[in-house]
Amino acid sequence: MYSEGVSTSDTSDRLIESTRELLWERGYVGTSPKAILERAGAGQGSMYHHFRGKPDLALAAIRRTAEEMRATVAGVLDGPGTAYERIEAYLRRERDVLRGCPVGRLTMDPDVIASDQLRAPVDETLDWLRERLAGIVEEGKERGQFASGLDGESIAATIVATVQGGYVLARASGSPAAFDAGVRGLLSLLTPCQDQEQDQDQDH
Repeated sequence: MYSEGVSTSDTSDRLIESTRELLWERGYVGTSPKAILERAGAGQGSMYHHFRGKPDLALAAIRRTAEEMRATVAGVLDGPGTAYERIEAYLRRERDVLRGCPVGRLTMDPDVIASDQLRAPVDETLDWLRERLAGIVEEGKERGQFASGLDGESIAATIVATVQGGYVLARASGSPAAFDAGVRGLLSLLTPCQDQEQDQDQDH
């Protein structure tokens, strides 16, 4: 339990982190105020001191999860390498596949989807991801790394669908093999053609 010397900001942070974990594990309905307080080690009344109630705390938790995912993904997509290599790095980055995507799983929570406020950070994050990937595909096309006929938005949607669908299949089978297979298949379709690479080498 918290001592009197613990700052209110620390208590607020613990409440948000506990809610994030519980939302991932149990969903919105299963995340009760009592469970949040127990997980955070906070006393009764702490939630209502810092937040207006469970929906307000859940929104703060979802926003933090979305921000963390954006920062993690941006760190990969903004890294070095060709467009293909950065997309490959994103697809192959370390994940806890069997736990699923903390943002993607929220889309399967009916209580989150039914709330415009709670759904907004999820929608915004997935839109941001598709837009960022589409930009990288278009960049790759301009540099001759991808076929000129590829549509950036369509490929971006396919990448996101492969990742989110891979999580579902992996969880259903109890093995990350299905996720890995989807990633390998998508990368094989995106692999730059040798002819394009040779043409690019001749241009330099």
